[in-house]
Amino acid sequence: MITGQPAEVPGRFVVQRHAARTLHYDFRLERDGVFKSWAVPKGVPERTGDKRLAIQVEDHALAFGDFEGTIPEGEYGAGEIEIGDRGSCEIDDWREDNIQFTLHGQRYQGRFRLVRFARGGPRAWLLIRSADVPE
Repeated sequence: MITGQPAEVPGRFVVQRHAARTLHYDFRLERDGVFKSWAVPKGVPERTGDKRLAIQVEDHALAFGDFEGTIPEGEYGAGEIEIGDRGSCEIDDWREDNIQFTLHGQRYQGRFRLVRFARGGPRAWLLIRSADVPE
């Protein structure tokens, strides 16, 4: 993984409502030819300063960003998935412990950060709605 460098071209993001064993939201950012993915139990924060626990999960193929439907019982992630929002994403900075980005979706627009949450374990991050910077 290239760290500390912004992406050269805007990528994509997708938020999928996932009614699996427990309801959560899959938050995905395009990077290095895949969707880097996090499970966010309480959904994407909408107000500046709001924080949500985000558990990093395995990368997903980019094709999965268009998936809506049912993953059958007995398969990994079994349950209903629907797209909550998607659009383009500009990565401002990508480091091992801090990712800063701007979303351009229908529902989610503006600046966000993902910051490693050491007390939460090795896969735990905080997804934070940042203050937008005037252009």
